[in-house]
Amino acid sequence: MAMADNGHLTILAPGVIKFGEDEKVDALIRKYGYKGTPYILEQMKDNVELKENLSAVAHMIHGSTEGRFRVTYCPKSNDAASQDVLTKSDIMNVGYDYGDLSTMLEKYNIQELKNGWNVDPSSGERFYFIRNPAVGLWAVRSRFEKVGETKLSSATAQISSLADDGGDMSLIQQVANDGSGGVGGWEKPPPSKIQRT
Repeated sequence: MAMADNGHLTILAPGVIKFGEDEKVDALIRKYGYKGTPYILEQMKDNVELKENLSAVAHMIHGSTEGRFRVTYCPKSNDAASQDVLTKSDIMNVGYDYGDLSTMLEKYNIQELKNGWNVDPSSGERFYFIRNPAVGLWAVRSRFEKVGETKLSSATAQISSLADDGGDMSLIQQVANDGSGGVGGWEKPPPSKIQRT
């Protein structure tokens, strides 16, 4: 995932109830947080529990913003009937901002949003929506071999040239052409949306 400096990532996470995939990793994340590579590496020097759990260390480093952008995490509501929740305190202690899920679901109506760029009608804010982030994280190399009838290197050059010329990158879309592997199956954007060099 790429995030712009000073960007803001909002994660709507009604199903997430802990940080780590297992109890040990979850406990380490709660203790040390997502507070940046230098901090985690410094903590690892003096703490055997981190030296013995390098996967947790990697996760905390990968989950850090490195101070470049903000993360607002919106877990399911903390009701008295359920102990399986991440609280506001839990979220803030690991270095993220907390967002109320109900409030954020009113702001970002996921039933109406489309994958890609959207505009908040009340504020005019442009934001990028990803319905299922896991779908776009893995790709099959062979699917990158061709983009429509254009070789990938040619498409990459076109996109790079557009970026280098200060072109509007929002015109370039990367979409899955089937449901079997996310963005590994690129579709060529319409010709009118690519500047030729």
